[in-house]
Amino acid sequence: MPQYAYKAKEASGNVATGVIDAGKEQEAIQKLKAQKLTVIEISEAGGGIVATIKEKLLGKPEVTPRDLVLFSRQLSTLVSAGVPIVQSLTILEEQQENPTFRKILGEVRLDIEAGLSISDALKKHPEAFPEIYTAMIKAGELGGILDTILERLSGFLESAEALRAKVKSAMMYPAIVLSICALVTVFLMVFVIPTFKTIFESFGKELPMPTQILIDISDVMKRYWYVIVGSPFAAKKAFERFYKTPAGQKMVDEKVLKAPVFGILLKKVAVAKFTRTLGTLIKSGVPIMQGLETVAATAGNKIIEEAVLTARESIREGGRLADPLKKSGIFPAMVTQMIGVGEETGALDQMLTKIADFYDQEVDTAVKGLTSMIEPLVIVVMGIIIGSIVVAMFLPMFQLGSMVE
Repeated sequence: MPQYAYKAKEASGNVATGVIDAGKEQEAIQKLKAQKLTVIEISEAGGGIVATIKEKLLGKPEVTPRDLVLFSRQLSTLVSAGVPIVQSLTILEEQQENPTFRKILGEVRLDIEAGLSISDALKKHPEAFPEIYTAMIKAGELGGILDTILERLSGFLESAEALRAKVKSAMMYPAIVLSICALVTVFLMVFVIPTFKTIFESFGKELPMPTQILIDISDVMKRYWYVIVGSPFAAKKAFERFYKTPAGQKMVDEKVLKAPVFGILLKKVAVAKFTRTLGTLIKSGVPIMQGLETVAATAGNKIIEEAVLTARESIREGGRLADPLKKSGIFPAMVTQMIGVGEETGALDQMLTKIADFYDQEVDTAVKGLTSMIEPLVIVVMGIIIGSIVVAMFLPMFQLGSMVE
């Protein structure tokens, strides 16, 4: 029978560690509960080396948006039913399949038992709970509407995930097709063309220039294959290091928004994300200054972040939100006009939600249009690359008569 190493809290408050026999992890937790122990950590004993190797190769399981949405909905239901927050977290911790999230929930529960507020306990785990999440939970605690806030958070996270999925779907098709094209090209250059080279050398004649260039490239690829294999990883690492610098991040983010095809889509995504996030925060009772600070921190684009922070400073000095957003050149006139109307009428949160709904549809339309446009484009590019290789290889065959005379 498997053994499970555990760390648990006794009724007296002391922390106990040990090993327990159980068929499954859930069975081990139930046995420990029967002993009046509250589990903090549990893992299969003897699997340390295997677990370490697995973690190094695959990485730790991350807390996904789906995990967070499900947790928020379940916690909202439990709190609405009058179940105390600590008991609710205990129930959700036991049901949680993601080991990383289960451990985090255990730590959050212990912090709340120790006297921390829910928002402060969650804030200690930014890898699981983003800034907007903790800000809204804090507003829910202060306003006594935690269950309502959790329901809004679930809706917000679902909308954000749907938006992310739309963008991913637009990028997925060209990425897959271009990757296949690259693999086919490398296969032809490394394994097929050298065979033709041997045949052409037997002719004893000068090859056409396109064929010779292709053979030279093939020779280089065969000789320096390790450079070709390693260059994508090196380029990725160099880009990541460059992007981590303030100047690099700003330059890349600016170029991305100005990109010919994807730039328009990403601007629409940015507008939808900004309006949805700020509207949800304001509706949940978060002050607009704190809301703008949170939106800026979660923008994901340096240019948009700067535009939001400029708007925040404008409000601090007694100005309006719409004016600096208009000056930034990122937000369309229709968006800034609607925000201006929302400020004038005192219904900014409702106006922001309407803008977000509109731009969600715009993103959906843009993704469909982009996909239908990219599909033939990628096929043409793939055809040109593969076709050029094939033509270059068969040119000597076309001139075979003159070459052997």
